[in-house]
Amino acid sequence: MVLPIIAYGDPVLKKVGTEINKDYSNLNELIVNMKETMKNARGVGLAAPQIGKAIRLFIVDTSPFSEDDQLDKKEQDFLKEYKRVFINPTITNEEGDEWAFSEGCLSIPNINEDIFRNERLTIEYFDENFKKQTENLSGLAARVIQHEYDHIEGILFTDKLSSLKKRLLKKKLTNISKGKVDVEYRMKFPKK
Repeated sequence: MVLPIIAYGDPVLKKVGTEINKDYSNLNELIVNMKETMKNARGVGLAAPQIGKAIRLFIVDTSPFSEDDQLDKKEQDFLKEYKRVFINPTITNEEGDEWAFSEGCLSIPNINEDIFRNERLTIEYFDENFKKQTENLSGLAARVIQHEYDHIEGILFTDKLSSLKKRLLKKKLTNISKGKVDVEYRMKFPKK
């Protein structure tokens, strides 16, 4: 089932997610619904807070990036197949030069800004079968994970912008929080 995506301004997006266990109510159904919701909105990642749940869960599907002609074939092939469910993740290491990339967010539609992030990371997490995993990632896969990981820490990409840039975006952000935005997917706006 496609769920509405929570819009900028809702307090759930600023909450640090709580850990869950394998007995979390309807976990498999939740993961399926998140995948359908992400695909419907043409996203490459979706965190549980973006559907109103302040828990440590996010999903990633980097396949849309695999068609970027500026990437080498090896990275394109990797991104095409990289689809993961991250439960109770912990980024244990971030390293490498920070690099800018224009990021957007399904909860903050129609706004894209250059965000600096480290090029490599190590992450530990449980997959959808609650098997412990550790991965070392770089490039776009690492960036998507860092973005989604921020969500479960109550951080939005706009929090990483300069105060000047935030002031320039203030009206657009206010309009999103009031539901004055045109998107092709279901959204849920903060109650006034």
